[in-house]
Amino acid sequence: MKVKIPHAYVLIFYIIIALGLASYFIPAGNFNRQVDLDTGIEYVVPGTYRSVEASPVSPFKLFQAIPDGMMQAGDIVIFVLIIGGSFGIINATGTINKLISAVVRKNIGKETRVIPMVMIVFSLAGAILGMAEEVLPLYPIFITLALALGFDSITGVAMILLGTGSGFVAGFLNPFTTGIAQGIADIPLFSGMLFRLLCYLVIVSTTILYVYYYSIKIKKNPSLSPTFEQDKSRKRSFSTDGLPSLTKRDLIVVSIMLFFLGILVYGVFKKDFYVIEISTIFLIMGILCGIAGNLSSGRIALEFIKGSSNLVYGALIIGLAKGIMVVMEYGNIMDTFIFVLSKGIEGLPPMFSAVAMFVAQSVINLFISSGSGQAAVSMPIMTALADLSGVTRQTSVLAFQFGDGFSNVISPTSGYFMAALAIGRIQWKKWAKWMFPLFAIWCILGGVLLIIATIIEYGPY
Repeated sequence: MKVKIPHAYVLIFYIIIALGLASYFIPAGNFNRQVDLDTGIEYVVPGTYRSVEASPVSPFKLFQAIPDGMMQAGDIVIFVLIIGGSFGIINATGTINKLISAVVRKNIGKETRVIPMVMIVFSLAGAILGMAEEVLPLYPIFITLALALGFDSITGVAMILLGTGSGFVAGFLNPFTTGIAQGIADIPLFSGMLFRLLCYLVIVSTTILYVYYYSIKIKKNPSLSPTFEQDKSRKRSFSTDGLPSLTKRDLIVVSIMLFFLGILVYGVFKKDFYVIEISTIFLIMGILCGIAGNLSSGRIALEFIKGSSNLVYGALIIGLAKGIMVVMEYGNIMDTFIFVLSKGIEGLPPMFSAVAMFVAQSVINLFISSGSGQAAVSMPIMTALADLSGVTRQTSVLAFQFGDGFSNVISPTSGYFMAALAIGRIQWKKWAKWMFPLFAIWCILGGVLLIIATIIEYGPY
C-alpha cells in the first residue's frame, strides 16, 4: 500500500492539533532560564525542570497559535520575502545564467575541466544564494552538454543538483538556512564562517571527485550507465552558439553583487548586522542590479513581487511552524518535551549528542523539506537541547544544516529534487542506487565534522 504524505501545511496543522490535545495528557513543566548579560542570549538552566499547573489548550487557543506564531516570526518571514524579491530581480537580468554559460563556453571540449568548474560555480550558488529550484531551467542545457562530452544524463543532472546541493549543505552565506537557523538560535548571523568554509571544501571536493570518476568510467564504457538505454535517443550534439554571452551590463551587475556581498560580510563580522540590516543590503543590491540590468522601474517591481511570491510557501511555513512552539508554550509542555529528549541523551558525550541531532534533523527533513520551515520547527528545541547537553548552539545549527542538506538530494519528498529527476528522465530508484554511496560518505563526513565541532567548542555560543 502506497503511503501518501500530506501537504507540509497540513502536516504542521496536524502537529499543532496533536500537541493541543497532548496538553490535556502530558504533564506541564518548565525550566528556569537565565540571560547572559554580555550577549543577551537566554539559556536553559540544566537541572531546574519542575512540574507546574496544567494549562490545557482550548480549541480557540489552538487556532490562535497560528496567527500568534506568524506574528512572532514576522521578522524572519519578511526577511525571506525581501531576499526572495531581491533575487527575483537579479535573476530577471539574466546575469546568473550568462555567468554559468560563460563557464561552459570556456571549457567546452575540455572534459577534465568541465565537471569541476561547473560544479564549483553551482556550489557557490548554493552556499551563498541558497539556489535550488531557481536553476531548474538549466538542467536541459547541462544534460545535453554531458551527453555531447560522452557522459550520461546522470552526470548532467549531478553537475547541477549535487553542485548546488553540496554548497547548500555548508551554506556559509545562505540566508534561507544558516541565516534563519542562527537567528532562531539567537546567535550572530553568519558567524562561525571559517569552519563552515572548511565544511564546504570537504563536502564539495568529495562530491566533485565522486561525479568526476563516475563520468570518466561512463566515458570509457557508456553501457555501464543506469540510463544507457534512454540516453541513446537523446541529442548528443551541443553547440555554444545558443548560449548567451556576458555583456558590459552583466559585468556591472556582477560587480554590484560582489560589492554588496562584501558589505554583508563586513557588516556581519564587524558591525553585528542582523535581520533588518541584512534585509536592507539585499534590497538595495536587488534594486541596483535591476537598474544596471536595464530593467524598468515597473519591471523591477514586478520581478520583486514574483521573486517574493516564489518564497511565500517557505515564508508562511516559518510562521505556521512557529505555531507549533506557541501551542506548546500555551500548554506549558515544550519544556517537558525538552526534558524527555535531554534524558534520552543524558550521559552521552556532547559529540554523540551532536550526531544524534544530525540524525533527528534528517528524519524531520523527510516530512518538512523546506529548509527554512524545518529550522522554524526544530531549532527552538534543538537549541535548548544543545544548552542542556554541552553542545554549542553553533554546532546545533551545523547539525541542522547537514540533516536538511544531505537528504535533500535523495529524499522523494524533496520537490525540486524530484523535479530535477523528471527533467533528466531518471527514475528515483536508479538515482538512489547511484547516489547512496555518496550519501553514506556525506553522512560519515558530517558526523566527523560535528565531532570536530564539538571538540573545538565551535562557537560563538
